[in-house]
Amino acid sequence: MSNELKRTYVPFKDWKEKSKQIEYTERTPLLSPDGKLLVRGWARKNYFEYNRDYVKRIITTRKEWDFYTIFDDEMQILLSFANIGIGGYASARLVNLKTGETICDAVQYFAGANKHVSHSIPDAPCRFKDKIGKAEFDFHTKETERTLSYKGVYKNKPVEVNAVMDIPEGLESLTTVFPFHGYDTMYFMTTKQVCMPCEGSFKFGDFEYKFTKDKAFCSLDWGRVNTPHEMVWYWGTGSQYIYDADGNRHLFGFEITWAIGDESYATETCIFYDGKIHKIGAVDVEKFPKGRYLEPWKFISEDGRFNMTMIPSLDNYSGVDMKIGSMLCHQVYGMWNGDVTLDDGTKIEIKDLFTFCEYVENKW
Repeated sequence: MSNELKRTYVPFKDWKEKSKQIEYTERTPLLSPDGKLLVRGWARKNYFEYNRDYVKRIITTRKEWDFYTIFDDEMQILLSFANIGIGGYASARLVNLKTGETICDAVQYFAGANKHVSHSIPDAPCRFKDKIGKAEFDFHTKETERTLSYKGVYKNKPVEVNAVMDIPEGLESLTTVFPFHGYDTMYFMTTKQVCMPCEGSFKFGDFEYKFTKDKAFCSLDWGRVNTPHEMVWYWGTGSQYIYDADGNRHLFGFEITWAIGDESYATETCIFYDGKIHKIGAVDVEKFPKGRYLEPWKFISEDGRFNMTMIPSLDNYSGVDMKIGSMLCHQVYGMWNGDVTLDDGTKIEIKDLFTFCEYVENKW
């Protein structure tokens, strides 16, 4: 399929009008019993009540995931669970961000849509504990912290991951719901929560890597979607401690995702500052990075409030390409510099934030 056909979204510079940014502040059902989408917009926590039994065409289109990314300036840890209609997996992965080497990639697959089902509450106290084959995991969210654990096997060696992260008081999350043109029962709902300082360890055989809260942060990507077979998207997120002119320390982070579905009701973009969301408009890259992933990425927003440039150091590429489906991901890490503007007009300079933005072509 041609590159032009894959990139069916409209860059924000060509939009006829800006996104309405419709915000929800009270709990509301996501779907009607016949599977039609009832909401379109965003919220500062997940107010959207998800009933997986209402989802239509579940065999090929319903996808559910809990995806935790932990990284500092040396290593990336991915802990994830996914249910993709006909089956799914639980996994723990460790990647060296200096060399691009995948040190461990422990994956346990399962078949069946309903045997292993995660919780439907991404940003409130809950627990998802399960065992699948040789993998055991426990994702436990409390009021002030999350704990993540995973035990499994990779290349006949034991794998064990333990992580504890802070949930700062009043930490908000960004939940967005997008429809798809021409489909009244298809949608894309995700909750993104960042700015969670994290500590713990990843053990693989005799190898052990420890990460600490002064350098490592965790981000949660929680998704419950019902989508067309083919999509493309960008996703970038980052967290960092920054200091104001008086020397006071603040937690800064951002979430930028785009090119998925109809973004006229909201965009999956915001700035986090001391746990609070400062909503921004659509974000895009100045030049499409296809084939140029290690060249600078300049990010711009329709409202002028997100101006960042990433100088890449690693294209953490992963890909599966089969006749029935594929997922080709360029997750590009680098150093970000620029400025952002808060809701009150305060401009903040961001220096040397190490994080990623990915470009994905997906058919599954």
